[in-house]
Amino acid sequence: MKHLINIVIVLVVLLFTKTYGDFISFNSIQVDGVNLLLQILIITFVIQWIAYIPAYFFQTEKFYDLTGSLTYLSVFIYCLIATQSFENLIFGNLIVAGAVIIWAIRLGSFLFARVHKSGKDGRFDSIKTSFSQFLMTWTLQGMWVFICSSAALVAISSPSGIIMNGVFFIGLILFILGFMIEIIADNQKSVFRSKRENKDVFINEGLWSRSRHPNYFGEITLWTGITVMSLPSFTGMNYLAIFSPVFTYLLLNHISGVRILEARGMEKWGHLDEYNLYKKDTPKLFPRFFTKKES
Repeated sequence: MKHLINIVIVLVVLLFTKTYGDFISFNSIQVDGVNLLLQILIITFVIQWIAYIPAYFFQTEKFYDLTGSLTYLSVFIYCLIATQSFENLIFGNLIVAGAVIIWAIRLGSFLFARVHKSGKDGRFDSIKTSFSQFLMTWTLQGMWVFICSSAALVAISSPSGIIMNGVFFIGLILFILGFMIEIIADNQKSVFRSKRENKDVFINEGLWSRSRHPNYFGEITLWTGITVMSLPSFTGMNYLAIFSPVFTYLLLNHISGVRILEARGMEKWGHLDEYNLYKKDTPKLFPRFFTKKES
């Protein structure tokens, strides 16, 4: 019964993503007679399923996050080639795709190094033993990659390409801000965890004193920036791709990321008064930019 439910979820994910792709790609250019965005959607899921086979066979999740990052690289490089952005020097396309590629390389290498160092990703302990649940997880990653990057892909694959105007540069500033927040937060946590005295201690310093999950805030901000950069090229149903950062927020805050880490935190430190005080005084996601006044 569990296998059947997981397979149904896989089919629902595919149907939802395909329907979403159909709506937002109405004016995407054609490559060899096929809508470019539809080609990218297929490529995205095929990469996940190809990677799933050896991952399940060897019972390993070590390449899961890395595969996600490589998928971003693959679809954006393909999109740039298909739209002849290199030959025609379409700077808007090159900048947005370059921003996503730099982000994907940085995050993918960071997550791969982390799981390689720890030896495993605890999220997959009970998942990877079930062929259907593990398949569902890889399929969900395909949906994550396509929807998160959909605003940029819609704009790059449009007949005009990405238009560079004032809105574009506002989005670029947002992307840089979010990217820097994510990098700083990840680095602060890595340094904190590298100290022996901080083993099994929760981090509450640096950006982590202003948000309990500043790295996820950074990621939501940078994808909002990518979407804003893409907006000048939207027309008609393309505006549905504004769902991209909304999906990122919902995914990180309510499905994976924040929800899971909050539960782990309570399990690990919920008995500590200082942790409960930290939770009370520190916003879960959106940072407190100003220091709280002492009463």
